[in-house]
Amino acid sequence: MRPLPAFLRLLPARLRLLNTPATLLFVLRWVLLSGLVGVAAGSASAFFLVALDWVTNWRELHPWALALLPAAGFLIGLAYHYFGSRAGRGNNLILEEIQAPAGPVPLRLVPLVLGGTLLTHLFGGSAGREGTAVQMGAALADQLPPLLRLRPHDRRLLLLAGMSAGFASVFGTPLAGAVFGLEVVRLGSIRYEALLPAFLAALSADFVTRAWGVGHTHYPQLSALPVTPAGVGWTLLAAALFGLAARSFATLTHWLSRQFARISYPPLRPVVGGVLLVAAVWALGTTRYIGLGVPVIAEAFRVPLPPQDFLLKLLLTALTLGCGFKGGEVTPLFFMGATLGSALAVVLPLPVALLAAMGFVGVFAGAANTPLACLLMGLELFGTLAGGYLALACVVAYLFSGHRGIYSAQLIEQAKHPRPGRRLGKV
Repeated sequence: MRPLPAFLRLLPARLRLLNTPATLLFVLRWVLLSGLVGVAAGSASAFFLVALDWVTNWRELHPWALALLPAAGFLIGLAYHYFGSRAGRGNNLILEEIQAPAGPVPLRLVPLVLGGTLLTHLFGGSAGREGTAVQMGAALADQLPPLLRLRPHDRRLLLLAGMSAGFASVFGTPLAGAVFGLEVVRLGSIRYEALLPAFLAALSADFVTRAWGVGHTHYPQLSALPVTPAGVGWTLLAAALFGLAARSFATLTHWLSRQFARISYPPLRPVVGGVLLVAAVWALGTTRYIGLGVPVIAEAFRVPLPPQDFLLKLLLTALTLGCGFKGGEVTPLFFMGATLGSALAVVLPLPVALLAAMGFVGVFAGAANTPLACLLMGLELFGTLAGGYLALACVVAYLFSGHRGIYSAQLIEQAKHPRPGRRLGKV
């Protein structure tokens, strides 16, 4: 037998040999498992999106329903207090189970977070939808390991796939959804063995949601804009502001959660928060800043909006989530970023649509610590012609947002940038 070339002898033995049957078995296995996760998560997201549209339209036709927000908060608080148990941890429970498994994600998380989110939106809370879809996707995926007798390692991959499937199907962004599941668990680290499960689950969940006839919000496609030194400079300034906005939102939300935690009986926390929200909305005299706020997001791409749009949405969303109402953070972050970028169009010489798009993905990138997923989302939603500017917005906002984001269970594998006088490593 002829000896191996010198450069091949330097490689580990397992990299020298391509075990085709094992690779084929791995791929086929995860096509099946991820397909099951995609069908479950995509169907759950389809139902959720249809129900969310219905409750949003009903609320807009019946503005008096806002007065019932404290009562809705009490119902949500009671349900989670007496039936939630570990499910009350929400997205953080999923992250913790991937990092250090302690027990199965309870299936009751699905009706709890679904019902809680719909009640929050029905009566006027300011919240999003990604948290609900991610939790449903992961909880449904975690029902498979005991049925199929899967190993703990495979269970972690299924949880990641479930998160990716939920995110992808609720926004119609399969590439961003797949990378979000991979990127969000540990800041600075991606598990490459989960690439195939995450992408397969995200693609299949998005396909299933669309197959149910459920559509997604369409945003304008950005025009080509040459990359110039001036354009890059203005983008860096705007992105730094997006990162600071994300940091402010995360900090305020966590602080409000600690303040409401002083109320000893948990079901009363959203009651008190609901009263404050109702008073704030009535004082403002508009429902512009409650719910998802998709019409305002769309408006931000057309004309410059006043800066109070960004600020008021930040305050109402932090109060809604901090006191215990249910829902996600991401769509409100889209609102904050798009309206902040739109407001900056008055002082920065960049197109309003570009600034709104950069804020849309930049604030989310900073708050969730997921710059790659947010860049892919920007490319999927707004096209590739302004990809360079979107990339800068995501990365710089991520750097300026600090290490603590909206998910308190997110682990820091590596610092965002080297500290002076120290080598980059684990923090």
